[in-house]
Amino acid sequence: MDPLSRRNFIKTAGLGTAGAILGLQGLPANAANFAGMPAPGKAKGEKVRLAAIGIANRGAQIIKEFDKTGLCEFVALCDVDPKSEGSQKTIADHPKAKVFQDFRKLFEEYADKFDAVCIAIPDFAHFPVAMLAMHCGKHVYVEKPMARTFYECELLMDMARRHPELATQVGNQGHSEANYFQFKAWKEAGIIKDVYAITAHHNDWRRWHPYDPAITRYPEAEPLPEGMDWDTWLTTAQWHDYNGKYHPGNWRGWFDFGMGAIGDWAAHIIDTCHQFLDMGLPYEIEPLKLTGKNDYFFPMETTLRFKFPSRGEMPPIELTWYDGQKNFPPLPAGYGPTYKGGEDVPATNMDGTFVPSKLSPGKIIYSKELTFRGGSHAATLEIIPKEKALEMASRLPEVPKSPSNHFANFLLACQGKEQTRSPFELFGPMCQTFALGVIAIRTGHKLTFDRGTKTIVNDPFANALLVGMPPRKGWEEYYTLR
Repeated sequence: MDPLSRRNFIKTAGLGTAGAILGLQGLPANAANFAGMPAPGKAKGEKVRLAAIGIANRGAQIIKEFDKTGLCEFVALCDVDPKSEGSQKTIADHPKAKVFQDFRKLFEEYADKFDAVCIAIPDFAHFPVAMLAMHCGKHVYVEKPMARTFYECELLMDMARRHPELATQVGNQGHSEANYFQFKAWKEAGIIKDVYAITAHHNDWRRWHPYDPAITRYPEAEPLPEGMDWDTWLTTAQWHDYNGKYHPGNWRGWFDFGMGAIGDWAAHIIDTCHQFLDMGLPYEIEPLKLTGKNDYFFPMETTLRFKFPSRGEMPPIELTWYDGQKNFPPLPAGYGPTYKGGEDVPATNMDGTFVPSKLSPGKIIYSKELTFRGGSHAATLEIIPKEKALEMASRLPEVPKSPSNHFANFLLACQGKEQTRSPFELFGPMCQTFALGVIAIRTGHKLTFDRGTKTIVNDPFANALLVGMPPRKGWEEYYTLR
């Protein structure tokens, strides 16, 4: 496809009403309806040409992981803050890659030079970049949580279905490791069955915890880092003056930019539950605890309860999410010692280390016969109590090894050799579940969600939040791409 010019950017009609768009698409809402297919590949042995969008902090980390596969070469690097220390390090490591500051210029001027993109920028900016990439015929790897709003997830899933020739992958890396293959094997063998409740939790310090919940306005403007393109950083979001409480990294705690702890960590904790238990979308979302609730950033402590209906022969499920440093979930008898050092959790990019806590991020899965405990990312499940685990040991199936990690899986899919394990169509409903949780946090009360029409039926204001604020002037076009 020829590079996209801004003059011929708009390809379809306008947005129309949000309700009509959400109601008419009628897209499947669960993993059982997803039938993936490998994308058409490059010639055998030919490396995938990658363009990286977001090259410092988390972007630098995933660039290194892609490099390790030996399956790709980075031909372009793009970051709104190319003079930052992190960006400069990545640029120095890839001297042959052409450097861009605006992702739109990357596609306009260089689209014929790369096959795929990896996107590691703030949650709210995932949507326009991923939409433009697919519109231009590029395979897409994007860090979780895929998008910030329910509607943006819907559009990304729709775009992916319109372009089955493109590989898409969301960056919940544990979905290609031991946790994924164990859960799949145990589910198929009937070890995991009749699950009726799941507890998921993340109890570590978050960047917004020092902020004052009595806030009455957004932070004051601060001087921009030299050479930073703040306007492009904002993409579709309404204008906010630059402040260090937004960038770098702090954006995650603000409703306008991120999805809080649930958007950051739940994709690493409940992803296998959501897929293999075919959970789809909830019908009820209720905030049970909101400590430090305000109109600007996420609470200090949050407890959310999601209710999912029965699916085929599987019973209804209640999923309860806990975050906050002292907001621990109840632990069942026989849970055993709490996790001490986060040994199953990879380093974060806050300071390069995992911060230990009383209880590391994880989950507890309750079924009629068995109870399981698990950590995050690739951490495998344990049957509890220990005596029950010993009794079950001889009945547990062999768990296959992963043929490829998450990064290699994406690149092999670009080559037509594998299917991605976390494509947009699969990850999307889980991300929409998180988006519904965020809406429940903002409204502060129970929401009733119609899974068929994909509408919140008991609160018109909450229903409008499925779409969120209109995009900033000049950024409307990304919602019309096909």
